[in-house]
Amino acid sequence: MLRNRIGIILVTALAPAVWGTTYLVTTELLPPGRPLLAGVVRALPAGLLLVLLTRRLPKGIWWLRALVLGALNIGAFFALLFVAAYRLPGGVAATVGAVQPLLVAGLAAGLLGERLTLRTVLSAVAGVAGVSLLVLRAGARLDGLGVAAALGGAVVMAAGVVLSKRWVSPAPLLATTGWQLVAGGLLLLPVALLVEGPPPAGLTARNLLGYGYLTIVGAAVAYALWFRGIRALTPTSVTFLGLLSPVVATLVGWLALGQDLTPAQGLGGAIVLGALVTAQLRRPRRRVTAGPDHVGADHVGAGRATTGTGAAGERPSGGAGTVARSGTGGLAG
Repeated sequence: MLRNRIGIILVTALAPAVWGTTYLVTTELLPPGRPLLAGVVRALPAGLLLVLLTRRLPKGIWWLRALVLGALNIGAFFALLFVAAYRLPGGVAATVGAVQPLLVAGLAAGLLGERLTLRTVLSAVAGVAGVSLLVLRAGARLDGLGVAAALGGAVVMAAGVVLSKRWVSPAPLLATTGWQLVAGGLLLLPVALLVEGPPPAGLTARNLLGYGYLTIVGAAVAYALWFRGIRALTPTSVTFLGLLSPVVATLVGWLALGQDLTPAQGLGGAIVLGALVTAQLRRPRRRVTAGPDHVGADHVGAGRATTGTGAAGERPSGGAGTVARSGTGGLAG
């Protein structure tokens, strides 16, 4: 079970690692000044591809839920990220966005009954401090609207992560991922047309390569891995993995673009990784020594703890249910 859980964490971590390469792809391969178009191309074609592959459409309440989750996880998040990126230095936006694990921990405690522990809070604070050392620059200017947009992006994404755990779709994972990508892309499309105008004519082969990477790898594959992780792990555990994005972005900038890497950034990266690993640790289970007369009661208590993951809206079925039954509630503490 432990190896299975570690494997799921590592596979889920691939998603934010891939997202950390988005800056390189955007600056080196895509036409300049079109971040919203990049968001639409990243989400909508990938979603349509997954829907076509799975041949599953939402049913009943899932039309509304897919729209809400798509708006939170993709459409509204991309739009707010666009505003923050244009009004703030990248380091400020990333630092504000790093509060997301703390927001998810609070929402999961209120909506899913997860235990909010001191270790989780300290790990989240350490994550923000580490990201600030990693990406924040001296003299960075602050803009009220930009900070609000960055914080709003963290809030909507946090809400999307928690609701994705609470609302477990009966459809296959790829179908549910496709619904959200389509919904988010469709919501973002009119915003992109209004703000940026129609797509530029004469896209180059480099542009098409960049858009293809964002569509297939950055959306279809990455979001499927991300939502799979949310099904199998606690939202708090998953969202801490998102701190990998600025770490990977910094390393890619250093390796591929020749950007400087200072000792302070190295320290920040180490703090982020330490916070990330600490957040994945599980509380040790108490050993209860009991006589034969108490064995039955102990088994009943264990059974209650096992089924308690249902409070998160998760059905213990398949691989995700197996991991949930192995004690995912301990991940938050």
